Amino acid sequence: MRGLALVSLLWIGSAAAAPFAVQVGDARLGLDAPPGYSDTTATGSPRLIELGEQLTSASNRILLFAISDADLRRFGQGEQLELRRYMAIVTPRALERERLTEAAFKQFIGDAMVGLAPAGSDYVKQLDAQPVGATTVLAELRKEPDVIAVLQGVRTKAGGFFRSSEYMLSTTAMMLVRGKALTLSMFTRYEDPSDLEWIRSATLRWIEDLKRLNAR
Repeated sequence: MRGLALVSLLWIGSAAAAPFAVQVGDARLGLDAPPGYSDTTATGSPRLIELGEQLTSASNRILLFAISDADLRRFGQGEQLELRRYMAIVTPRALERERLTEAAFKQFIGDAMVGLAPAGSDYVKQLDAQPVGATTVLAELRKEPDVIAVLQGVRTKAGGFFRSSEYMLSTTAMMLVRGKALTLSMFTRYEDPSDLEWIRSATLRWIEDLKRLNAR
């Protein structure tokens, strides 16, 4: 048992969050997960690979699927994952070998974001007005020539006499990095205002961290 525990600790340590490089077409990109989260793509776990693939379509290649360090420890010990918060970075397979200009990226963003218009400021009210499972754009977080980010929400369960509705928040940020189109996605349960503040600030920090990592 001690030997198994030691192997588990060594595996978790090797998977801890740290910047890494990934090849996308002719570009070598630097990626990293936010503090407190670790990329799982290097583990080779079919379970984690399947979880990551559920976050995007088959037309995208997953470059990073990160879960919390606590969930990574649970996974290494064979325990059930909490998955309260998680994130991913993907790139469109069809554009991997293309080097996009800002003009081409603008067209790509326009195609991808069609129909997404910010809603009102009362987010719970906005989500309650939508069917269960319907994603609603709640706010625009950032808009520049090389990046656009929006906040989204979904009501995952309807309320009733003995329970309240349940919600999830997510952000989608589309970035032009060294001529490649990346989509960053973050997810969190929405239980109180701190969840909203976390996903907003974490998304904006993650964008800046990836910009700095690839500025060299």
